[in-house]
Amino acid sequence: MSATRALPSTRKPPDHWLLAIVFTLLALGLMMVFSSSSVTAAGMRETNHDPYFFIKRQGMWACVALMAMWVAMRIDLEKFRKLSLPLVLLAVGMLVAVLVPGIGVVVNGARRWIAVGGFTFQPSEFAKFALMFYLADCLARRGTKIQQGARLVPLLAIFGLIVLLIEMEPDLGTALVVAAGFFAVLFMSGARFSHLAGLVGMGIMGVIMLIIKEPYRFDRMLVFLDPWKDPEKNGYHMVQSLLALGSGGTWGLGLGESRQKFFYLPEQHTDFIFAVLGEELGLVGTLAVLSLFLLFLYKGFKLAVKSRDNYLGLLAGGITFTIAFQAFLNIGVVSGAMPLTGIPLPLISYGGTSLVLTLSSVGLLVNVSTRRRERREESEEISAPVSETESLTRKFHDMGYGLVPVTRVRERRRARR
Repeated sequence: MSATRALPSTRKPPDHWLLAIVFTLLALGLMMVFSSSSVTAAGMRETNHDPYFFIKRQGMWACVALMAMWVAMRIDLEKFRKLSLPLVLLAVGMLVAVLVPGIGVVVNGARRWIAVGGFTFQPSEFAKFALMFYLADCLARRGTKIQQGARLVPLLAIFGLIVLLIEMEPDLGTALVVAAGFFAVLFMSGARFSHLAGLVGMGIMGVIMLIIKEPYRFDRMLVFLDPWKDPEKNGYHMVQSLLALGSGGTWGLGLGESRQKFFYLPEQHTDFIFAVLGEELGLVGTLAVLSLFLLFLYKGFKLAVKSRDNYLGLLAGGITFTIAFQAFLNIGVVSGAMPLTGIPLPLISYGGTSLVLTLSSVGLLVNVSTRRRERREESEEISAPVSETESLTRKFHDMGYGLVPVTRVRERRRARR
C-alpha cells in the first residue's frame, strides 16, 4: 500500500478564540447601542418616546443574526459554493432595485435601503459578502492563470458594476470597503504586483475624481484637514466626535454617562457609536475594541493561510479583511485620522442588515476552521528536501500571500508521485 495515501477528512472543533472575540464585540455593541440611543429614542415621536426602542430592535436582530451564524457554521461549503454566481447576480439586482423610485427608501438624501414590512434592508451590505463568495470561487478555479491580465477582466467587470451602483446611492464608504476586500482577495490569490499596482492607482484616481466632483465631499476633505475651521457646519460631526473622545480621558466617564449623546453628537448609535464608547469607557475601552478587531484579523488570516483548500482560504481571507477594514475605517473616521464618510462599526453599531450579514460571515469563518484536512503526504512533503525556490514560495505562503499558487505546486508534486 502506498505510504502517501491521504487520511480521511476530519472535522475539528470550532475556533473558540474567534468565537470569544466576536461574542465579546457583540455584547459590547448591544450595551453601547442602548447607552447611546436611549436619549434619542426617548425624544423621538417615531419611537413613541420609548428609550428601549433601538435596543429592542437590535436585540431582535441579534437573535436572528445568531441563528444565521449557527446555520452558516453547519452548511456544506462545497455545495454552497455553487451559489456564488446566483448570489452576486442577486446582489446586483437588489442594488439596481434600490435606485428605483418607489422601491428604494431615501434617508438623509441617500437612497440605500429597501423597505420590507416595518423594517429596512440595505443591499450594499449583502453585496459586500456576495462579491467575496464569487471572487473566492473564480480565483480558486483559475489558479495561477490569474497572473494573466486578461483573466482579471470578467472579475473587474462585476466588481466595477457593484461599486458603481453603490456609489450612485451615494455611499462612498461602503464602496471603499468593497474595493478593499476585492484587492485583498486578488493579492491573496497571487495576482501580479504590477497588475495590482495599476488597479490601485486607477482606484485612487477614481476616488479623487469623485471627491472633486461632489462639493460636499470636497468640503469633508477640507474639514479633515482642519475641523475647527467651521465647527458649527461642515466640521460639526468631527468636532463633536473629538470632544466625546477627548472628554472620556483614560478610564471614561462611566457607562451611560455620555454627555455628547444628549443631541450634540449626530448618528451617535450608528456611525459615531465609537465616540460614545470612548467617552464612556475612555482610552482603555477604545484600545480594547481596537485590540479585539486586530485579534479578529489575525485569527481570520491564520485560518486562511492554514486552509488546505484554495476556495476556503480565499473566502476566509476576504471575509476577514472586509470586516476588519470596515472597522478600522470607522475608527479612523471617528478619531479624525481619516476623512469623514458614513460607515457603521461592525458588530457594535446599530443596524440589523449589517449585524445579520456580519455574523453570518463569521459563521462561515468558523465553518472553515472546522474543515481543515490532515493529509499524511503533506507532512511527508514538508520533511522532504526542497529547492530554494520552493522554500521561498512556502515562506510567502506562511505570510498569507499566494494561497493559490503554492497549493498548485503541491498538487503537481503529488501528481508526479
